[in-house]
Amino acid sequence: MPTGAGKSVCYQIPAVFLPGITLVISPLISLMKDQVAALNQAGIPAAFLNSSLNSGQYRKALYFASQGRYKIIYVAPERLLTPAFLNFAQSMNISMIAVDEAHCVSQWGQNFRPSYLDIAEFAQKLPKRPILAAFTATATGPVKDDILHMLNLKDPKLLVTGFDRPNLYFEVQQPRDKMKAIQYYLEEHPGQSGIIYCQTRKETEEVAQALCEAGFPCTRYHAGLDDTERSRNQDDFQFDRVPLIAATSAFGMGINKSNVRFVIHYSLPQSLENYYQEAGRAGRDGAPAECILLFAPADIMVSKFLIECSNEDNPDQERRDLHRLNQMVDYCKTTACLRATILSYFGETSAGTCDNCSNCKGEWEDEDISQEAAKISKAIDAMPRAYGLNTVRDFLAGASTKKSGKRISITSKATAV
Repeated sequence: MPTGAGKSVCYQIPAVFLPGITLVISPLISLMKDQVAALNQAGIPAAFLNSSLNSGQYRKALYFASQGRYKIIYVAPERLLTPAFLNFAQSMNISMIAVDEAHCVSQWGQNFRPSYLDIAEFAQKLPKRPILAAFTATATGPVKDDILHMLNLKDPKLLVTGFDRPNLYFEVQQPRDKMKAIQYYLEEHPGQSGIIYCQTRKETEEVAQALCEAGFPCTRYHAGLDDTERSRNQDDFQFDRVPLIAATSAFGMGINKSNVRFVIHYSLPQSLENYYQEAGRAGRDGAPAECILLFAPADIMVSKFLIECSNEDNPDQERRDLHRLNQMVDYCKTTACLRATILSYFGETSAGTCDNCSNCKGEWEDEDISQEAAKISKAIDAMPRAYGLNTVRDFLAGASTKKSGKRISITSKATAV
């Protein structure tokens, strides 16, 4: 089901009525914290067990859980096979295991989490096999197959409701200055709540600082912050004390803030799964919201570098990640409907146009530039050696440079191209 469609309700309501405890396997601290707070506020006793708790807090939470104080317990997958948690689980009546963000089990999907592979083994170690349910918003065909296999699901009921979010407007921009583009957008949308996704921690810091200095209050969220600051910054954004947050992908899955009116991607996401997951933070109340991607060709090299660094010992995974990156770049360059491009990626058909994306609303004009292209190609061939883009551009414009060594004359029409 798409983001904001109510996947959490699909396991939270049964958890209330089932006789024992429901374990929710969840990949992110921010996701657990947000959902546990909402459950407790609704009168449903819930807790989470993850690395944000110190050893004393963890033991206390585990003790309360063993006393039956909670109906729903969120747990990080890395905890499942630890002796303390396994002893607890084997002594309790576990009615259901809900695997949230289940695409993390698949190397064909984004956010692969190796510890998700422990889930099937954990379920086998329990005195009786509980109900096993898996939920995701971003599963392509191979990812769905992996979920079925890796979690060892037994003849499961498979439900696919569709991926479309009609209230979301999609746009790709290629601004010369991304920060100015964001500031202009914020001036046009004063007071609205929004997320600016960045590629790296350094970029996140720079964007948050630049926006604050420009008079747009903005907090930050990335894995380099300590738990206290991450929690405080998330709460400031969640409860509208600060309207904007600059964040890495660490701030993504499961963030349930209904009034996010826009999501801006300052950098190129590494896959369409990543992009759709993060863009889906917008408009969860069903009202119109905007998803803006700021694209620059230089972003491609940064993404390739990050993929290569994270897969030094796994060439197969690197190949898959680079393939997904290429599909993300195709999305940025296409003139087709952006919504149809996303839906097609996830195996869903569409009308082909949506009238709610920048490509469908934009004006396009076909022009035959074969003659101009031939002139440009001939001019480049005439250069004494291969040079970079700026030198080639100067050469085509007829500028005299030390590198080009000579001038050429081309028509003004070709220069414009």
